[in-house]
Amino acid sequence: MTLRLALVVWLSSIVFLGAQEPGKAKGAVPREVVSLFSHSEDCMACHNNLSTRSGEDVSIGVSWRSTMMANSARDPYWQAGVRRETIDHPTHAAEIQNECAGCHMPMAARIARAAGGLGEVFAHLPLNAPPAGQGGTQTTLRRLAADGVSCSVCHQISSEHLGTRESYNGGFAIAPPLAGGPRPIYGPYRIDAGRRRIMSSATGFVQEEAPHIRQSEVCATCHTLITTAFGANGDVVGSLPEQMNYQEWRHSAFAREGRSCQSCHMPEAAGPVRAASVLGDARDALARHTFVGGNAYMLRLLNRYRHDLGVVAMPAELEATATATVRQLQHDTAELTLSAPSLTGGILAFDVEVRNLTGHKLPTGYPARRVWLHAAVANQRGDTVFESGAFTRDGSIAGNDNDADPRRFEAHYDEITTADQVQIYESILGDVRGGVTTGLLTATQYLKDNRLLPRGFDKTTAPEEIGVFGRAKDDPDFDGGTDRVRYRIPVPPGESFTIQVELRYQPIAYRWARNLEGYDAPEPKRFLGYFSETAGSSSVVIAAVRGAAHAEAADDSAPRRP
Repeated sequence: MTLRLALVVWLSSIVFLGAQEPGKAKGAVPREVVSLFSHSEDCMACHNNLSTRSGEDVSIGVSWRSTMMANSARDPYWQAGVRRETIDHPTHAAEIQNECAGCHMPMAARIARAAGGLGEVFAHLPLNAPPAGQGGTQTTLRRLAADGVSCSVCHQISSEHLGTRESYNGGFAIAPPLAGGPRPIYGPYRIDAGRRRIMSSATGFVQEEAPHIRQSEVCATCHTLITTAFGANGDVVGSLPEQMNYQEWRHSAFAREGRSCQSCHMPEAAGPVRAASVLGDARDALARHTFVGGNAYMLRLLNRYRHDLGVVAMPAELEATATATVRQLQHDTAELTLSAPSLTGGILAFDVEVRNLTGHKLPTGYPARRVWLHAAVANQRGDTVFESGAFTRDGSIAGNDNDADPRRFEAHYDEITTADQVQIYESILGDVRGGVTTGLLTATQYLKDNRLLPRGFDKTTAPEEIGVFGRAKDDPDFDGGTDRVRYRIPVPPGESFTIQVELRYQPIAYRWARNLEGYDAPEPKRFLGYFSETAGSSSVVIAAVRGAAHAEAADDSAPRRP
């Protein structure tokens, strides 16, 4: 009893750092509003120092701290994108910030809304700025804004409206306080009454068992984004289903098999393992809070410019998460198969099959992402005789129309015969007039969407919001799970050739970065500086195959000289 009381006193002294009494300055909000959330450091006191029987460190706080979830507010590309949209649509600047902050700075945004205001982005930047004074509402809000998608965000999401339109665009419902004032905090486990009292005394949160916390619908609240498009005069001109991860998954075999978002992005560590280092009991398994996605480039960018961006995760932690991200990209994302090459009449022919191993389109989410085929053919002397899709040091793809000219884009191909044809799996956005755009709040349609479909995805029955657009719609070899591309390449006669095909992934495409050049604001300029220095490392090979074609045999039917 004495030990428990001591632990309660110790924990109580540290956990409310993010909910201190607001100052009296203008803009102060009531304490009960500020204390809707708690900072992640408060949770780390008990949810670190966790390991499996084999010795793997599965500490929840450390694992989460180096993820894109934790660094959602620090992401310099996101900051640049928000600034761009407010410049493009100045009459909607406040509501743009409010919506963007809702998922990238959710705690500060929810507190602002609860106090009758709107969520802000730029009022909290730079996140590494020293506090204006000791304590006070603004200091607390900046600290919570910098904490990104933190523990007390996801674990307070109630089951209300999950999986419905109302919950999308960050419209998740936060559970109201329980009788007597404490706030529920949701987890997947059966609750022990003694530990429940201890956590309530120490944190002000009361544990509640909630099966919905394991459901994909929780993730869908922020990973489904339907944007409103504005015209030059600020009028609404349309909308766009801009991020549809959840809907893509729901139309796939993964959903029918019961494989949730969490099963891939929060893989379980086998027990016995504790979920808490203080009075925690052993569980059969623990969901890793690594949230591994596909953006190793941004994780390494955050590490490289950590002082500019106010990053708190340790360098080794960020690199470990980036390495785990690359590992997942290269082992669990896609496969390539090369058919047996043939040489006939000076034409080298081979087929490449691309298989999507993920439970959603590849790539999915933010439309700056792209995946493409890089095919190279060399003769027996090692000279390259054909190359399609080479990645360049400035972050562009050789032969890609869109990288060369923002008004154009590369078609979807079922057959490639020349080096300037590149198979790029991507979404190309169009404005109300049908012009190519990278402005999210300018886009009203998809001019192309040939992103690789997940297994079991039927493009003929898919709703339009997750449909296929462009030539891929009529390509019989482009279906749920795979795409087949035929290469028919003229080559010099009498030689043998080696073939190498790579599938490459880039989370921020060249055009999506370079279209920030016209914006005279600090955030776009800063990101362009970062991209210029690192563009050559902005893509990763996620699958590769090799093959060979031998020289054609002599034609014995040809007339011989006497």
